[in-house]
Amino acid sequence: MSTNATTTTTTELDPRFTELLAPFLKFAGDRPITAESHLRDLGLDSMQSIELLFAIEDTFGIALPDEDLNDTTFATAGSLWTAIEAQGPEVSA
Repeated sequence: MSTNATTTTTTELDPRFTELLAPFLKFAGDRPITAESHLRDLGLDSMQSIELLFAIEDTFGIALPDEDLNDTTFATAGSLWTAIEAQGPEVSA
């Protein structure tokens, strides 16, 4: 009997996103950024969240809707990437 601990809905993060995110995570060190990475635990504070938001909008050419600008969206790398991807298929291109 195999006990495979894989998640059925693993979010694949765009490498551009993880490269953009890394400088904002002062406690990440050399650890890889995964969808499950908790952004606050890795050092993202409220001021950096605003700076990160601007960087995301510039990099991906999107504007996140006001209803997505909350702690839930910025909780993990996966939740933030899901909000970014929801802005259209061109984001993943």
